[in-house]
Amino acid sequence: MNRLFVVNKPIFVSSNNYMYRIKRKYGTKKVGFSGTLDPFATGCLIVATGVYTKLFQFLDKAPKSYRATMWLGASSDSLDIENVTSITECPTLNLEDIKATLNSLIGSLTYLPPKYSAKKISGKKAYDLAREGKDVKLKEITSQIYSIKLINYNHPFITFEIEVSEGSYIRSIAQEIANRLNVTATLSALHRINEGKFRYENQKALNPFKYLKIPTNHFLADEDVLELGKKIDASYFEKQDSGTYLIETKNFYSIIEINDIEVKYRLNRIPKPILED
Repeated sequence: MNRLFVVNKPIFVSSNNYMYRIKRKYGTKKVGFSGTLDPFATGCLIVATGVYTKLFQFLDKAPKSYRATMWLGASSDSLDIENVTSITECPTLNLEDIKATLNSLIGSLTYLPPKYSAKKISGKKAYDLAREGKDVKLKEITSQIYSIKLINYNHPFITFEIEVSEGSYIRSIAQEIANRLNVTATLSALHRINEGKFRYENQKALNPFKYLKIPTNHFLADEDVLELGKKIDASYFEKQDSGTYLIETKNFYSIIEINDIEVKYRLNRIPKPILED
């Protein structure tokens, strides 16, 4: 079975472990997901089965939107409620100061990813090193903050919605907010609303070829050449500029790469989706 859909990941289950439920539900062994959510986080998680798992790298998944709640006065090694080390009294903040601080983040933001993250250091995941009590030194990253707005302030909790570029860490962004407000805080809730045009719609089957970030091209020769995976060159295509393209034939889809030297198959004979009414 080849299927692409969005699940609503529940709280306190890892993205990997949630796939066991998906395998049982759909009776398939080959299941994958894109864009890991932390165990304490909930919401939009893109899932694919069968050969559609190979399409993740081509999906247009940006920008991403989240709803997050900061717990003022709480400290956590993982910057979330899974590893809270202390809770202290925090003075009430001025509402306008909170709004101004959130607005100050819009644009490019450079920061350190959480040490409890899947970032790799010499081949090892940072969170594995952190759990072993080892020193974790990560390089700074830069995210784009497209929009951010205050949803609610009910002391000691601040809830906001944020739209960011792919690869952003909301836990670390929350720490930047706390630093600018001169308070201690950690995330107590995180919900991913969407990834690009991907939103949770009761696990409805999606047409993955409408969600790709690569342009389409047209094959001008006999389709059997493409479907049989025979050698091809740029003259076989309507667009001959270098790049990666989606090609549709009567029975299948293919993804090819054209460059100055040759044409490569990235994926070939990808089945067309069977969608529910």
